[in-house]
Amino acid sequence: METIQTFTSELSILEISYLVASVLFILGLKKLSHPATARSGNLWAAAGMGAAILFTILFHQKDGQPIGNVIWIVVALAIGSFMGWYASIKVKMTAMPQMVSIFNGMGGACAALISMMEFPKMQDHLAQTGAAHMLGGEGIAILLGLMIGGVSFAGSMIAFGKLDGRIGDFKHPILRIINLTFLVGLFVALVLILFMKPEAGNNLPIYLFAVAALIYGVTFVMPIGGADMPVVISLLNSFTGVAAAMGGFLYGNQAMLTGGILVGSSGTILTILMCRAMNRSLLNVIIGAFGVAGAAGTEDGDKTVKEISLSDAAVLLSYSQKIFIVPGYGLAVAQAQHLCHELDNLLASKGVEVKYAIHPVAGRMPGHMNVLLAEADVPYEKLVEMEDANNEMSNTDVVIVIGANDVVNPAAEDDPSSPIYGMPIIKALDAKNVIVMKRSMAAGYAAIPNNLFYHQKNRMLFGDAKATLQKLVAEIKSL
Repeated sequence: METIQTFTSELSILEISYLVASVLFILGLKKLSHPATARSGNLWAAAGMGAAILFTILFHQKDGQPIGNVIWIVVALAIGSFMGWYASIKVKMTAMPQMVSIFNGMGGACAALISMMEFPKMQDHLAQTGAAHMLGGEGIAILLGLMIGGVSFAGSMIAFGKLDGRIGDFKHPILRIINLTFLVGLFVALVLILFMKPEAGNNLPIYLFAVAALIYGVTFVMPIGGADMPVVISLLNSFTGVAAAMGGFLYGNQAMLTGGILVGSSGTILTILMCRAMNRSLLNVIIGAFGVAGAAGTEDGDKTVKEISLSDAAVLLSYSQKIFIVPGYGLAVAQAQHLCHELDNLLASKGVEVKYAIHPVAGRMPGHMNVLLAEADVPYEKLVEMEDANNEMSNTDVVIVIGANDVVNPAAEDDPSSPIYGMPIIKALDAKNVIVMKRSMAAGYAAIPNNLFYHQKNRMLFGDAKATLQKLVAEIKSL
């Protein structure tokens, strides 16, 4: 009988709810791995978090007393939920990476604030018990949570500024020395604080430690090129997960711990995969290699640009058998995904096979192009990953590059002096014909010239992507 009472106690219910929440997190993350199930996966994970919050409010107890300040908690939840909902419906697809940066930064800030609140309590308690130092699981969790969370928050804000065009790159060799000094200093300070004798009311060390973590977050991201921000966002996301896991350790909260571990591990794996997609090491990304001016060899050879008229492009596309569309950030900026899908359907009605070649780092964040095209109801089956698309390029009549640049740059294969040399690309030149839609001949996000524009197989179709696609669709209909 006593076993039943224990099982049905408030503590047991709370622990079971955390277990259920953890399972929902895992299932949600699994569903996020495929576009067709990503939406439901997001809802599953959100349901897990909602359940964890609700059951914590209802059943969490401290010293036999229920949780306090429920009204304030509900008000804060309502305000935060409204802000998140409003931001999600108002944000443009082109600004999605910025929103991810802000949300990720808020997670890091929350983890850091938890540490800021718990440190004085722990120090006062240890001072009263006469402890010789603060070394222990709680102390380590607090300081790591503060350091990692602070770095994630400050770094995410700088990443937001870079993606939004408000902060430029600041590259100087001295920053590497400053960053290394700060990093070593943070770990030394962490050890010193842990072995420091607790003194009630002395919170100066933790404040200085927090300021140092914030400064390091700024100097850490500042020198990294804007083209590498997707990798940085993923890395900072993993930092936030680790910081949240520290909070889980601190409170013995399984939901926080599981959620933090999942975010930290998935963010780390994603960072590694993105680095592999660019054939670069994480260290190379952090040091910064993109954005250097003028790779050698870009001025060699024939620089004649060949344009194609709308009527000629319409004829070429209409009488092709197989076409690949390579979408890029320019497509998102022009909000032309719906017209792109209209072109796709129009050509399909003429018996043309149309697919989309998706590069892993196209756009400003992983999956950016997938979400963009899903918004226009493009079937998932038409979205082909880079490796599979490259295998089909030799049998492709036309590749249409819309707003993409660096992911089709042949310098990655034939120019050893180029910063992107060795990076896997979509091999557009393996197709019989290439049409590039761009506003101008300007370099891409990585600021590297693209010799694809001058190749004999390529024809340029200049203009805004949305307006050009609109005219192209009308031209094809008139044939």
